[in-house]
Amino acid sequence: MFYRTLALSALLSLGACQKSPPPQQSTEVAVQGLHAAALNDEGTFAVISSINHQSSLWRIEDGERLFNWQHSDNEFMSVIAADFDPQKRFVLTAEPNTLVLWDVQSGKGERFWTAPGEVLDVALAPNAGFALLGMDTHQAIIFDVQRGGILHSLNHSNRVRSVDLSADGTRAVSGSEDYTAMCWNTRKGQALQKYQHQDDVQLVRISADGSLVLSVSKYDKAVVWQCETGEVVGEIALEAQRIKRGVRFTAARFSNDNRHLLTGRPDQWLELWSLDTMKVLARWQVPKREKWKPTGAAILDVTFTESGDYLAVASNGFIHRFRKEPN
Repeated sequence: MFYRTLALSALLSLGACQKSPPPQQSTEVAVQGLHAAALNDEGTFAVISSINHQSSLWRIEDGERLFNWQHSDNEFMSVIAADFDPQKRFVLTAEPNTLVLWDVQSGKGERFWTAPGEVLDVALAPNAGFALLGMDTHQAIIFDVQRGGILHSLNHSNRVRSVDLSADGTRAVSGSEDYTAMCWNTRKGQALQKYQHQDDVQLVRISADGSLVLSVSKYDKAVVWQCETGEVVGEIALEAQRIKRGVRFTAARFSNDNRHLLTGRPDQWLELWSLDTMKVLARWQVPKREKWKPTGAAILDVTFTESGDYLAVASNGFIHRFRKEPN
């Protein structure tokens, strides 16, 4: 079996002296930083959870905040995860123990549920038919957000840190602290393939058509593999070499044609990868809020836009738009 491998530390040593192109546009969505953020697939809307607002919906084109959302009027709890359904009709926001389904057009809360345990991550199926929840109960749960109740339990042997769904909702991926990432058939609640890592799996993503999975293990490696067969397409080494503690990815998304992968890191870097060569085609560094202070910005979500630009939400409260410069 042939696949491509790239050591990211070697790439960084070569690229450290390259100057990063500035953003084409930067939109401030919070003045004191973000807890969580999610972009819709086309990059037209964002839902953010900030220190000052529990969550809010933003239209990115003109930087307008459309709605402020709160799970409770009585106490402030941080929203730790959110997701759009592929049709942009609904948003699901999650506190550790509650879920709220919101209507994007009206801004109204449609459903409120007590979660079956502590929620660590969420993904929302088309038209909010169901939600996939990553749980501290060692499960990924397919939860009926319309009527309530668990449809399927997808079992791991440790906490499930990250989950994602294909665009049609028929395929799911889960990543766990048991060092495994698994691809699932959501209709049957059955496992299709499992990839074994050497450390906690902290991020998983699945392509829109459900064919490709990205699983990222802490300071181990990021692997792209096929959901149906488990065959590895390529991998990126993340282990510590010249970098003391290694590298992590905090956000990622496949392009709709499965030719590219967009990734974000906790050290301000946004990267565009070729899935044919597993090489970086472009890199951008999101700006600090205050240039001369040591604080940085983790990238919380990324997406491709229909115009060909790339969006990144940074933890310092900005959404940045980047453009790939001609070679």
